[in-house]
Amino acid sequence: MPLLNILQFPDPRLKNIAEPVKHFDEELTTLINNMFETMYEASGAGLAAIQVNVQKRVIVIDISHKMNQPLHLVNPTIVATRDTIVFEEGCLSFPGVWGKVKRAKELDVTFYDQHGKLHELSATGLLCNAIQHEIDHLDGITFYDHLSPLKQQLLRKKLEKIRKRAL
Repeated sequence: MPLLNILQFPDPRLKNIAEPVKHFDEELTTLINNMFETMYEASGAGLAAIQVNVQKRVIVIDISHKMNQPLHLVNPTIVATRDTIVFEEGCLSFPGVWGKVKRAKELDVTFYDQHGKLHELSATGLLCNAIQHEIDHLDGITFYDHLSPLKQQLLRKKLEKIRKRAL
């Protein structure tokens, strides 16, 4: 069972906007560690603090097949994007459903680590997509918001079926 509870759509708290982290302390390190444990337990590739009902600008990502390349970004800011691509996305807050989302193909992002050290990263492929997806969560945006009204309706029906089967 995951260490932290992952909010699931349509929980209104997923629309909250995260606040910047101001204190780089043990509490932040514990949050990051707990988020990684939760993400790995749920077999996810990324998790934003908003998804575990923590209103801080923190995301964790691990896109490696062995889940042994953890990356955390505190107060991430996308500073440049290049080109676009359509990705098939899933989300821990939308278990069992996928949707196609248009995203930047490449990006540059600045962020802090848990100690308050500033970093810059250029990303492509799945990492680029994951960073954008998780930063969207920090801004109160889910991949559902990127879908057309028809696809949103289909996604809601699919989620209802999945939830009924789980009961």
